[in-house]
Amino acid sequence: MKAITRDDLKTMNETEHEDFVLLNVLPREAFNKEHIRTSVNVPVGDPEFVEKVEALAGHKDRKIVVYCADFDCDASANAAKKLEEAGFSHVYDYEGGTKDWFEKRQAA
Repeated sequence: MKAITRDDLKTMNETEHEDFVLLNVLPREAFNKEHIRTSVNVPVGDPEFVEKVEALAGHKDRKIVVYCADFDCDASANAAKKLEEAGFSHVYDYEGGTKDWFEKRQAA
């Protein structure tokens, strides 16, 4: 797993040729409250988490970026670990999560 910054994710999101899945791994309620616009929600606690991510990604070589609430939340690190253990080869963790994304955006 590699960590990425808000700027890295912003560049990936704005590059049309970048093929990746942006995955919010928080519970559905948290996702519905606030999430990054281009993300999809698969809670890390879902018993079929890996299978659902594989169905979304199409294959295990596709780039996956996981995120959760903030730097203190460990859900994205847990999700990244599960995906790597399942054989996903390009897993990135946006550790700042929703809080970092929206704080920086509002400050800009």
